Amino acid sequence: MSAAVPIRYVIRPARPEAHLFEVSCTVAQPDAAGQRFSLPAWIPGSYMIREFARNIVSLRAEAGGKPVKLEKLDKHSWRAAPVAAGKALTLHYEVYAWDLSVRAAHLDQTHGFFNGTSVFLAVEGQVDAPCLVDIQSPPATAAKGWKVATALPRAAGERGAAKAYGFGLYRAANYDELIDHPVEMGRYTLAHFEAGGVRHDIVLTGRHDCDTARLARDLERVCNWQIELFGAPAPMDYYAFLTLIVGDGYGGLEHRASTALIASRGDLPWPGMKGLPDGYKTFLGLCSHEYFHTWNVKRIKPAAFTPYDLAQENYTRLLWAFEGFTSYYDDLALVRSGVLPAEDYLGLLGKTVSAVLRGSGRLKQSVAESSFDAWTKYYRQDENAPNAIVSYYAKGSLIALALDLQLREASAGKRSLDDVMRLLWQRHGRTGAGVAEDGIYAAVAEIGGDALAAWLRKTVEGTDDLPLARLLKGFGVGYKAEAASAAPVLGAKLAGSGEVKLANVYDGGAAQAAGLSAGDVLVAVDGLKAGSVAAVEAMLARRQPGERIELHAFRRDELMRFELTLAAAPAESIKLTLADKPTPAARRLRKGWLGA
Repeated sequence: MSAAVPIRYVIRPARPEAHLFEVSCTVAQPDAAGQRFSLPAWIPGSYMIREFARNIVSLRAEAGGKPVKLEKLDKHSWRAAPVAAGKALTLHYEVYAWDLSVRAAHLDQTHGFFNGTSVFLAVEGQVDAPCLVDIQSPPATAAKGWKVATALPRAAGERGAAKAYGFGLYRAANYDELIDHPVEMGRYTLAHFEAGGVRHDIVLTGRHDCDTARLARDLERVCNWQIELFGAPAPMDYYAFLTLIVGDGYGGLEHRASTALIASRGDLPWPGMKGLPDGYKTFLGLCSHEYFHTWNVKRIKPAAFTPYDLAQENYTRLLWAFEGFTSYYDDLALVRSGVLPAEDYLGLLGKTVSAVLRGSGRLKQSVAESSFDAWTKYYRQDENAPNAIVSYYAKGSLIALALDLQLREASAGKRSLDDVMRLLWQRHGRTGAGVAEDGIYAAVAEIGGDALAAWLRKTVEGTDDLPLARLLKGFGVGYKAEAASAAPVLGAKLAGSGEVKLANVYDGGAAQAAGLSAGDVLVAVDGLKAGSVAAVEAMLARRQPGERIELHAFRRDELMRFELTLAAAPAESIKLTLADKPTPAARRLRKGWLGA
């Protein structure tokens, strides 16, 4: 069987009002024993089995104009009956697309979006074959002004090849490349900039008042810094930030030459905006995070992901490095590129430290265990998550910080985590060789010595808190722990509108000691109606730690009474500040670290 014969796909947003894509897949040389097809069960970058095949609502096969029997083998696989030699086999199917996220597919009269993992069946045994994809326009009534945005290369030289931002024929070298280029279609705003000599597009779908010139200027600086960190040339010849704008939303998913983003309308910069509002910092950090993944996880990746097995979980204990290190560099890139003031960066860093210290799960689960259990714990969090798990994103970023500071201080600023990342890029990113489960430790040992590598392994495999106050002091940064509020606390997170629900009950807190549970609906505090979260917080603000209060709450449909002793707010809100008079050595280290 010749791998040079392309697999041909056609995808059309046939019924936007019903959220249905029509897709076909034609195999010129199907397996003589019966061709198998499958759809991925998960998408790289989002470590949870999602069973995308559940959204296929109809499926049929034909060859030479005649129907071919299909047998379903499992939840995401089918086998077609053998067809006569020389006959092409075509599958026709519909995909329901109503997942407003960065992971799957979404279609209505305003736009269409899809990841290949949700819509393109893999032809088993031919996943290395080239692919041609005809992206067709929706019905004329909906298609006015629609364009296509994707990093998927246009099929130059082929009949019907797409023009820039147009419908038509696109190509991929193989199935893995095909599903690593999400597609946005609709009426969108387009802005662009160049970084490292590469064109970068910003695609904004949805109503907005974004100052696209400001956004492009800021992202250009961030992207240039990241390209310079790893070394030119950039590993792609084009990049796209595909961004869906909504009233309230946040999310991102990395791809080899693009990212799919969801952003809140209010987080975008607007004409005349002064400074850097918190929402805009959040959006820039998200863009920086996904862009850093272009190197770290899309090309430098765990050996467990080379290649991906998209039919089942792919276990690794290294997500603390691939997501955690990326989470460290996302905001660091903002300050070192000059987009974010150092004081603002320290404010963001303090929030991360506070978030990690707030959860007792950090004392029970290591980041290595959190990485391995991402499939069943981190991506399937429940009401007990703060008490049971640690975020390999957040604590992983703090491990990266501690590692970077130690490398810099021990070498008087001559070595840093940057050197580790560049080593990983040369050894693994450029070569495609996966990183072994102990590969990060080996790279750190090479740059910073065996003792530091041993510290890293112990920290990653253990649950001790990090010595950040001591490490930051050597860089002229003050570390202060204080209570987030002077008011006493219940030891629970309250949520809800219209009713006050205990979303989480924290280990060792007053609520847990009193017998309250997550999911309980609070109805009264000392005989007064708990009308809203704000109302309850206002009641607590008038009390003192040690006071006893009476609570009434519904658990299921039963009204229950509790007596609770209020506790003082814990000192877990971390404030980081620039020291007024750092030593000359601390000043030099801080400048090398923050670039300021």
